[in-house]
Order: sequence, then structure tokens, then C-alpha cells
Amino acid sequence: DSRRVGSVSPPSPPAAVSQVTVRDALNQALDEELERDERVFLLGEEVAQYDGAYKISRGLWKKYGDKRVIDTPISEMGFAGIAVGAAMAGLRPVCEFMTFNFSMQAIDQVINSAAKSCYMSAGCISVPIVFRGPNGASAGVAAQHSQCFAAWYGHCPGLKVVSPWSAEDAKGLLKASIRDDNPVVMLESELLYGVPFEMSEQAQSKDFVIPIGKAKIERQGTHVTVVAHSRPVGHCMEAAAVLSKEGVECEVINLRTIRPMDIETVEASVVKTNHLVTVEGGWPQFGVGAEICARIMEGPAFNYLDAPAVRVTGADVPMPYAKILEDNSIPQVKDIVFAVKKALNI
Repeated sequence: DSRRVGSVSPPSPPAAVSQVTVRDALNQALDEELERDERVFLLGEEVAQYDGAYKISRGLWKKYGDKRVIDTPISEMGFAGIAVGAAMAGLRPVCEFMTFNFSMQAIDQVINSAAKSCYMSAGCISVPIVFRGPNGASAGVAAQHSQCFAAWYGHCPGLKVVSPWSAEDAKGLLKASIRDDNPVVMLESELLYGVPFEMSEQAQSKDFVIPIGKAKIERQGTHVTVVAHSRPVGHCMEAAAVLSKEGVECEVINLRTIRPMDIETVEASVVKTNHLVTVEGGWPQFGVGAEICARIMEGPAFNYLDAPAVRVTGADVPMPYAKILEDNSIPQVKDIVFAVKKALNI
């Protein structure tokens, strides 16, 4: 009986954990940063009066008004250019693309105007801007709306590129991106917006940020390292649960950041497990997985590999429209299970 004199006090209750969708986590982050810093503003198509095409900016226009939340015409190069100029002049814009496929209309502004300015000005011009929006495949939107741009933007010096999976990732990385003095590309997943994740009390505080450039080990394991970013992290967790029943323990790493890439966390895991599988929704050639494999081959962890690394990627085709073809073009749990068994030769 814990009431007896001299007995130990009961343990303190665990910290409160809530279920929060990725959409609400992003909305929370934007709200907190708009409130915290009057230089922050949001612009993009439908972000204000319509509350955002995906309701990420729900309620923000009513709260902050026309100067802080701005509806733009359908002209990505135009409003991305306005945002870059505003950042050069001392503001901190958040530029939303309705999908990152449309950022190709503005890629000159993202790369030539934003990414290169700090270097070309010998550090005199910083461009504190966030380009954000859904990236990669959604459902049934075919070839021109389904590309993953992680490898495209991750290729370019001068940019930071983040790719969240959970609600905690989304909130912490968006806040860190808005506060960063460099241009940041934030690649979200439309298919994750409505997915609820557990968020701790700490993650829901206004001071919570996730450092850019640091991966997270989502599951500890001893037999194989599985590295992914964005929505495929969830598939890897499911595959790890399946494989665990067969006696195979996967260490699942959520990259969180594409550039700068936290290769040290991956190396330390490979040294422990001696096997590597990379998973991504993007195309195979010159992809994120290809970069991870190359870095491991060039570094100290290569000597610890007991088998070749295996990549799981999207199919090397423009995304088909038909659902059954789309399903076969995106990595599924069964593909990850197959790849792990191939790496382990079982």
C-alpha cells in the first residue's frame, strides 16, 4: 500500500501525448511563427480566403489579415520571385506551391535567385525563405502531379531540403526552416496530411524545433539498416513489424533532412547491422538512395557491409494514371520486405 509511512512515492504520470494530424501540426507551426515574428508572411495560390488548397493555412488569413497571408495569381515564377525579393529585403516569406510539380515553373527563382545569392554575394545577401508544399505521388493525379523532387533540390548547393514524415517532423522542421537564414525547400506528402501521429507535450510547445540536418532512428534493430524519408518511412515501419515476426530486426532511420544529409547516423547504424536498404518514392537514377549508397561506399562503414546495399525506389516511368499501375509504380511494404530478404540473402 503506497499510503504507508516511509513508502516510495508513486511514479509521476507520463507526459501528455496527443494525436495530431500532419495538417494540424503544419497549421500550428505557421500560426506560431506568424505570431512570433512579424517579418514572417505566407503567400501562394488559395492560401488566404480559401484556407489553403489542403487547409494547411486554415484560419490564418482571418487572424493575420491580407498583409501576412496573401493569395496570389496562378503564376509560380511571379510569386516565387516576389517572395525571394522580399527575403533579400529582410522579410521571411513562406512560399507555398500547390504541388512541387508546379515549382518547375519557378525553378529559376528557387535555384538561380534564392540558392546562389549568398555565395555570389560573398555572404552579404541572405535569403531566408521557405518553399513548401506537397511533393511526390498523391492518389490518381498521374504523371504531371506525382514527381518527387528530393533528388532535384537536394542536388543544389545553397539550399537546405527537408522531408518530414510524422506530425512532429512537420511541425519541428517547418519552424526550424522559417527561422533559418538560408533558403529551405520543405517537401511534404499530400497523402500524410490527414494522418494522425502521437505528439508529446514538448513537441506541441511554441519553442519546439527539430534541427535541420539530423536524422532520427524510428526503430532500433540489429540485422539491417533501412533508410527512408517522407511517407515511405511508414511503409518501412510496417515492413519492420512484418519481418520482426520472422526474426529479422530492422533499424529504421527517418532521414528528415535530404540536404545536408546526416550520413553519420546511417554509417553508425550500418557498422552495427552490416546491411543497408534505402527506400524512396522517387525515381532510381541519381536518387536519394543512390547518394546514400555512394556515401557509404566512400566512407568508413563500407568495410562493415556483409552484402551489397539494396535500393527500393519508384518505378523508372512517368506516373501512370490507372490505379493498379500506380500501385506498382510506388514502393509497397512487400517490396521493402523483399529487398531486406535480398540484402540478408534469406
